[in-house]
Amino acid sequence: MPCLPFGKEKMERVSELTIEKLQGIGPKTAAQLKEAGLRTAEDLLRYFPADYEIPEPVSPIRTAEAGRMIAVRARIVSAVQMRGFGRDAVISFRISDGLGFLRVSFFHMPYLKGQLRQGQERIFRGVVRDGGKYGLTLIQPRLYDPEEYEGLQGRIRPRYVLPAGISQKRFSAAVRQALDLMSDWPDLLPPAYTQEERISGKEAVRQMHFPESRSLLEAARSRLVLEEFTLFILRVRLIRQSGEKQGNPCPMPRGELAAQALQSLPYTLTEAQKTAFAQIRADLSGPHRMNRLLQGDVGSGKTAVALLALLTAADNGFQGAFMAPTEVLAEQHYAKLSKLLAEWQLPVGIVLLTGSVKSARRRDTLRMIRDGEAGIVIGTHALIQEGVEYRNLGLVITDEQHRFGVRQRGQLAGKGDLPHTLVMSATPIPRTLAIILYGDLDVSVLHELPGGRKPIRNAVVTPAARKSAYRLIEKEIRAGHRAYIICPFIEASESLSGENVEDYAENVRKAFPEDISVGLLHGRLKAEEKNQIMRDFVAGKIQLLVSTTVVEVGVDVPEATVMMVENAERFGLAQLHQLRGRVGRGEAQSYAIFVDGSGKKEKNKRLEIMNRSNDGFEIAEEDLRLRGPGDLFGIRQSGEMHFRLGDIYTDHAILLKAAAAASGILQEDPQLLAPEHGNLRQAVLKYGWQEECL
Repeated sequence: MPCLPFGKEKMERVSELTIEKLQGIGPKTAAQLKEAGLRTAEDLLRYFPADYEIPEPVSPIRTAEAGRMIAVRARIVSAVQMRGFGRDAVISFRISDGLGFLRVSFFHMPYLKGQLRQGQERIFRGVVRDGGKYGLTLIQPRLYDPEEYEGLQGRIRPRYVLPAGISQKRFSAAVRQALDLMSDWPDLLPPAYTQEERISGKEAVRQMHFPESRSLLEAARSRLVLEEFTLFILRVRLIRQSGEKQGNPCPMPRGELAAQALQSLPYTLTEAQKTAFAQIRADLSGPHRMNRLLQGDVGSGKTAVALLALLTAADNGFQGAFMAPTEVLAEQHYAKLSKLLAEWQLPVGIVLLTGSVKSARRRDTLRMIRDGEAGIVIGTHALIQEGVEYRNLGLVITDEQHRFGVRQRGQLAGKGDLPHTLVMSATPIPRTLAIILYGDLDVSVLHELPGGRKPIRNAVVTPAARKSAYRLIEKEIRAGHRAYIICPFIEASESLSGENVEDYAENVRKAFPEDISVGLLHGRLKAEEKNQIMRDFVAGKIQLLVSTTVVEVGVDVPEATVMMVENAERFGLAQLHQLRGRVGRGEAQSYAIFVDGSGKKEKNKRLEIMNRSNDGFEIAEEDLRLRGPGDLFGIRQSGEMHFRLGDIYTDHAILLKAAAAASGILQEDPQLLAPEHGNLRQAVLKYGWQEECL
């Protein structure tokens, strides 16, 4: 990956202050924070809240509606009962404000049994759920003394996603200390491009962590998203600029192996696949180094095109490296490509390198890569680790490119003499945004699906249809198939409404017969645990997988025929489409069930699009059209490009502004060498993901 045209420089003082020097951060807490990537005071300040809590005014119980956050002042009017023990404990009772009744339930909190008693008056703040035969129920509400709650009115409190054992209070105290040391915080963008912003960069950081009002919080987020997008686009433009004049250090004119593979394929490539491969062949044999994006909908055949490109590299005496985002997916690619190479009797060595490859096998694999015996190397981030030496790396392919970012792509490319780069993505993005986001890449698009696959049948339902959905899932499992159920949260939330995967998995195990194997998957599990769970699902040892969106970029499981998404209203359309793409990969009919848990009677326009269309590009354009400004006080709806704050859909107006700012800045100073751009230059170095050049 070409380096940016400037050298390494020291960042300001706040970036050099390690977290151990902050009061209240002992060795254990410091170690936990470092594991989460938080090493300095600046890291803390750039770790923004995931959500904000605004205490609602107290309301009568009669105004309670399913799916709504409510605060009620009420007395406990029944005995406080507890079923189960320890982690399985469920505490429940009834409350009344004299005008209505609600049931209250707490999970995994047995200590409350000794703290709550009939006759007590509290403020109960939580999300109302439909409790079926029990009626409307408050799940996991927060409890306040009436006077305490009155003092919270009008305050906006940040809520962070934190490692287990670190409290919101302790983390906020550390952030406040870091803010006090922020006298040197730089404004990154030139004043000409921030005139419309109502707040400075320094004040924006303060308001993000400790907002004084909703309007100031919105202004702070807008300012920081503008900076984030501008840094990203500057990085993209500078890479493009520095790479435009590069010649082709790895010319690949021969194409016999790819032609032989094409004759051996049991199917005919789509016209889109043929066009994309022709563009790649032209790049590989042309005068300039390839830097191309292969963008295709789920199931559009990107892997087949990637195989042809890898065979072209091997045919010309070069090695090709294929980096997948997960171990299980890398293993699947390796198994599939190894089988094809053997069946077609193609003389190309292929190896697999992941974190799970150990000892003698690893040493042998590294030797084959170093000596050039391996023409194709499949793996994960292990491909870019120290000790991995390539004989003649000429082609780098990364799958699901937004999962890696430019830093990892650059590190892998740095293993060779400026090899060709092909990045693949199954996230359809509207063309207007793709031009900005992928400005460093030429783009090939696979806009049609291979023949022979049945269209996925979609349904948008309310929670009342859950039992019917379960019957369909059981029927499919009995037929030898598998199913996914997706939940938006890992555990019960005090401030966010929606199903959580831990409690949901327990309920699913009770709802299905004991002979149906239910698995639980979420992002807080260790990598080895996640990989083993996915391997068990692929092998059929797990038949029903309850998961968060960690499976969004997963594996190819042709036997999976049902994707059920709880609280689908909480996800962006692009993400829902990615989740749906986990099914429909085999010959059997597949189903996608989107459960709208909002409790609103009117139809959700966005979910209706999912109901009527399986076309990812159409969905992406509709997503851009329908999404207004994001809800600051709810979870982020999409993770495209993995920005810290920005969302390319809800913030597309800011994205366009950032593109204009980047163009103006580079027009004045093409290499960011002017003294007035010193802070900006430092930020692009640190946050533009170019550390491999330093």
